[in-house]
Amino acid sequence: MNILASFKNVAVKSPWIYRINAGSCNGCDVEMATCALIPRYDVERLGCQYCGSPRHADIVLISGPLTRRVLDATRRVFDEVPEPKVTVAVGVCPISGGIFRESYAVLAPIDQYFPVDVNVPGCPPRPQAIIEGVAKAIEIWRERL
Repeated sequence: MNILASFKNVAVKSPWIYRINAGSCNGCDVEMATCALIPRYDVERLGCQYCGSPRHADIVLISGPLTRRVLDATRRVFDEVPEPKVTVAVGVCPISGGIFRESYAVLAPIDQYFPVDVNVPGCPPRPQAIIEGVAKAIEIWRERL
């Protein structure tokens, strides 16, 4: 029996996470950094880690209310993430526009421009909620493999 065949269903690469700031106040970004850096909320215990390039990512975390100014840049970066990718909207701003929803500069909700698989509400969301959203994203990503 081929050794690689026996590991076919077991050996799955760990998902990598890339973060896109689409115009946020950085409140959600601080909480996402908490999930990456503080052992109490360590997201790596789920078998994933942050990466520095969208070309290596499997899961995309988007924060911010998607401003008109960053739409094209966000779209270019988002398109660099290979398929199958899972998108997580972190915070109330990408979900509904938050307190900025009536602004002329905000394009909300973000799911009008990008496919969103998981929503993590909050302003900012707690680290536990972000980790729960990432766990759900990992499940979706593994189903798409």
